Amino acid sequence: MTQDNQEIYSKAVRAGKRTYFFDVRATKGNDLFLTITESIKSDADENGTYKKHKIFVYKEDFEKFKEGFEDAIGEIEKIKNN
Repeated sequence: MTQDNQEIYSKAVRAGKRTYFFDVRATKGNDLFLTITESIKSDADENGTYKKHKIFVYKEDFEKFKEGFEDAIGEIEKIKNN
């Protein structure tokens, strides 16, 4: 990611040992994209380091990503309710 990417929106969600960051950014050409970062504090390191995993979702994939995510969550909810 270059410094040319402008941050539009950021949301941090803390969940136990993990924090998820949802960041909406814009390219120089004003195309929007989403980065989702999972940050996990390393228990083995007393310096407070974090492991980070990041995925990028581009605007042309938003709808399909959303559908896949919602389908997966729906399946989990169905299984939990049985």
